[in-house]
Amino acid sequence: MPSPLIFRIGLIMIMAKSLPGYGGQAVIEGVMMGGKYTTVTAVRRTDHSITFFECPKKEYPSLILFKKIPFVRGIFAIFEASAIGTKHLNYASGVYEKDPDTAEGADAADENPKKSHGLGAILGLTAIGVLSFLFAKFVFTLAPAIAASFFEPFIRGGAGQVLLEGFFKIVLLLGYVYSISLTPMMKRLFQYHGAEHKVINTFENGAALTVENVRKHSRFHYRCGSSFILFTAVISVFLYFFVPTDPLWLRLVFRLILIPVDLGLAYEILRFTNKVRHIPVLRWLGYPGLWVQLLTTKEPDDDQIEVGIRAFEQMRLSEAAMEKNKHVLVHQVL
Repeated sequence: MPSPLIFRIGLIMIMAKSLPGYGGQAVIEGVMMGGKYTTVTAVRRTDHSITFFECPKKEYPSLILFKKIPFVRGIFAIFEASAIGTKHLNYASGVYEKDPDTAEGADAADENPKKSHGLGAILGLTAIGVLSFLFAKFVFTLAPAIAASFFEPFIRGGAGQVLLEGFFKIVLLLGYVYSISLTPMMKRLFQYHGAEHKVINTFENGAALTVENVRKHSRFHYRCGSSFILFTAVISVFLYFFVPTDPLWLRLVFRLILIPVDLGLAYEILRFTNKVRHIPVLRWLGYPGLWVQLLTTKEPDDDQIEVGIRAFEQMRLSEAAMEKNKHVLVHQVL
């Protein structure tokens, strides 16, 4: 007879699969929420009103297969998230800076990605998002390797150099996040990040999306991008044990070559830790990522929570409408 623990684990896994995997990100004075078909940002304007920006996801048939292959799908997911996130950040920063009482401010609030941006502008924003991510990844990958090489007279050997490089990488990452968290603008951004997590946690726990309910839930979440970034730093250390550290130029070349491998592995580990987060003996696997969120999220106020709720509700309404239209089209074809 199966033990109660095995039965409980199986029930948890079934329940986890039944919930949609919603995600999002913080933007300037707002929150972006993403579902299967679309992404919606809600922004609190200077007159205290809330405006929305929706950017439906595009499916490219040639990429569907790659998005299903383990270790490969993570790379596509990251680039897609970077591209979409840049569009929402661009909208939020633009609409927040403009006075809602002016004609320019009213036009900004009504911005539609399909109408306001041509193909060139959309591709430009996508390129900016992807290139920004790659530039940051290159800096946080190459700088620790170069720094560790200066200590070769004192710490020789591949293993010692790899461990020192990993130490520098994690210190650089955490130090950077901590330093930017001290600025007022980033503090508010991290508060909206906390609001995003609280809203999703409230939904996944089956509670009504009210400010009072959301306030009670955790600002940490296992699927957070902050956890992913930490996982890439830790996993890279293990990967570096399998490649040479001398000479320096070859070391740097291998660091760049291993970036896709690192991203793919980190994405799969992030997915796994999210799936097992309700299992007592396995939930600790995701704790390091949650600890990083002590820096990247802050407790939001009620107004910020309201923005997160409105973004999530609007995204869910759009998702439901798109799902309905999809079923109607299938029925008409059949």
